[in-house]
Amino acid sequence: MLSPMIAAMLGRKIGMTRVFDASGVSVPVTLVEAGPCTVLQVKTKERDRYDAVQLGFEDCKPSRSKLPAIGHARAAKTAPKRFVREVRLGTPTEKQPGDVVTVELFEELGVKYVDVIGTTRGFGTQGVMKRHGFSGQPASHGTERKHRSPGSIGAMAGDRGRGRSVKKGKKMAGRMGAARCTTRNLELTSIDKDKNLLVIKGAIPGPRGGYVIVRTSKTRTAKAKKD
Repeated sequence: MLSPMIAAMLGRKIGMTRVFDASGVSVPVTLVEAGPCTVLQVKTKERDRYDAVQLGFEDCKPSRSKLPAIGHARAAKTAPKRFVREVRLGTPTEKQPGDVVTVELFEELGVKYVDVIGTTRGFGTQGVMKRHGFSGQPASHGTERKHRSPGSIGAMAGDRGRGRSVKKGKKMAGRMGAARCTTRNLELTSIDKDKNLLVIKGAIPGPRGGYVIVRTSKTRTAKAKKD
């Protein structure tokens, strides 16, 4: 069995809806199709210096995959997967390549709170007003075709060890979104074993149909132990 501290699954974000609790209050939730996930590889501390399992989600046509991925999946007697991620474990696992993990894992371990890792929506190249919330230049006389520009980006003064260049981390125009994001301590409202669905309270990163990793909440579990 996977370690209770770091139980995780791969899935896809279906979308948001709402459910009503026992008192009739509307609760916003996100539906995640989690699994079934196939164990592609098991790593051990003796051989790989750490314990981990490699999970794969959603079959992919061999014609749309690469030969190394096809051979790697064949060793686990399964088809190549579209979404493959490795999950580190605190203790060795009894799982073997080819085993299937379903949402029943969270129910067996009594998971109440989860962390969801996804890729945020990408907006392409954007200016400073949309990307960083700049207010722009004054919309008055004398400002000509510069209303959405960032303004001065600072003098090209010398910086210790860096030379005369723009300082690292300066807020400027560039690519917005499409970055890895983790939303922590979300309540796992319910589990639908028949449809492989996890009902998670609140919003999670990524667009509808985006791949996500759902794992046991680390910080919430630690707080509960201290209490």
